[in-house]
Amino acid sequence: MKLKIVAVVVTGLLAANVAHAAEVYNKDGNKLDLYGKVTALRYFTDDKRDDGDKTYARLGFKGETQINDQMIGFGHWEYDFKGYNDEANGSRGNKTRLAYAGVK
Repeated sequence: MKLKIVAVVVTGLLAANVAHAAEVYNKDGNKLDLYGKVTALRYFTDDKRDDGDKTYARLGFKGETQINDQMIGFGHWEYDFKGYNDEANGSRGNKTRLAYAGVK
């Protein structure tokens, strides 16, 4: 029975998906938000390329600034961290997932 409980708990933890956001700054028409997400994944397959840990985390910033009464500048940047890299591989596979800026 204990083994069943442990299996259920481990499966629940591996399927966990955690996301959070926080407003870092909001004053005088300028706004900056910080957000993040952690996803724990484990694949079980006979294909050696896809088998194993696929855990990742994302960190991002979103911002806006009031340029004048009719224009708002905005930007968004998000980085993807691979959680399954060992020390020998370092940051291999980590990358900027998206980045853009504009005016609306």
